[in-house]
Amino acid sequence: MPYYNHYGSFLANNLYCLLMIPVVLLSLWAQFQVSHTFRKYSGGRNRRSLTGARAAEAVLRTHGVYNVPVRPCQGSLTDHYDPRSNTIYLSEPVYAAATVAAVGVAAHEAGHAVQYAKGYAPIRLRSAIVPLTQLGSRFSFFLLLIGMLLYSQSLFFLGILLFSLTTVFQLVTLPVEFNASRRALETIAGEALLDGDELRGARKVLRAAALTYVAALLMSALQLLRYVLVFLGRSSRRGGGRR
Repeated sequence: MPYYNHYGSFLANNLYCLLMIPVVLLSLWAQFQVSHTFRKYSGGRNRRSLTGARAAEAVLRTHGVYNVPVRPCQGSLTDHYDPRSNTIYLSEPVYAAATVAAVGVAAHEAGHAVQYAKGYAPIRLRSAIVPLTQLGSRFSFFLLLIGMLLYSQSLFFLGILLFSLTTVFQLVTLPVEFNASRRALETIAGEALLDGDELRGARKVLRAAALTYVAALLMSALQLLRYVLVFLGRSSRRGGGRR
């Protein structure tokens, strides 16, 4: 039985390593794609000289949302919609920039505001689990470490459960982000905010951004798998020791 446990642990570790390599490469590729496509489509003005701020406002108006202010914020790629203040914040390279990338990013953030205004179910679910996710991220590693040091399977298992909340949050985030991009691109096309080739550029920018969320989910799921394998290995060794 000890040999079986050791061999099973060896296979689990090798499986984890084999899966980690493509996930890490995907994550690096996603980050490169985001910076590369954003830089590429920020190189010149779009034909309608439409800024990010005006594009966000256009998306809001199209969907009948009028009570969401659009304001600038510092940094690069720090664009976000804050549901607490019901405000869209656009970074400096987006707010006043009349580029294809700025329109795409701003329209995406406006898509999030529309989701809240329309009661889109996945974003309501994501908002509901935010407190649990914050709790999990705050205490999971502490419980995992203490469980490992004290060889307490109950504490280690509780740590896994708390960490799994992060993975669930990443999973729920995917449809939220994809839907926001879909709303953005449909509005850009329907309202003719960008020409055909410019629309394709905006789609590439948003597709690259979406890839980062896919990579984040896979990384979180893989880390969760690692903890589960450790837990099962420790349980198996304890069971083997009793026999």
